[in-house]
Amino acid sequence: MSIMNILLEVGQAQLGGAIGAGLAAIGAGIGIGQIGKGAVESIARQPEAANDIRGNMILTAAFIEGVALFAVIAGLLAVLTK
Repeated sequence: MSIMNILLEVGQAQLGGAIGAGLAAIGAGIGIGQIGKGAVESIARQPEAANDIRGNMILTAAFIEGVALFAVIAGLLAVLTK
């Protein structure tokens, strides 16, 4: 089956939902990577503040994961509904 046939069979809302879910997952991965990078650099500069930095990093990463989960679920709902 060619890609053109797949695109013609899938509705625009379903295609947009699939692309949106993928972009949400990629965006969350990039965001959490940036948080980790910043935390490691901050801990390297001020090792005595490592516990505070680590706690804030985990909290922020959890918020990003929550938002990304909602976005992925919304995208999958758009794909699975007809």
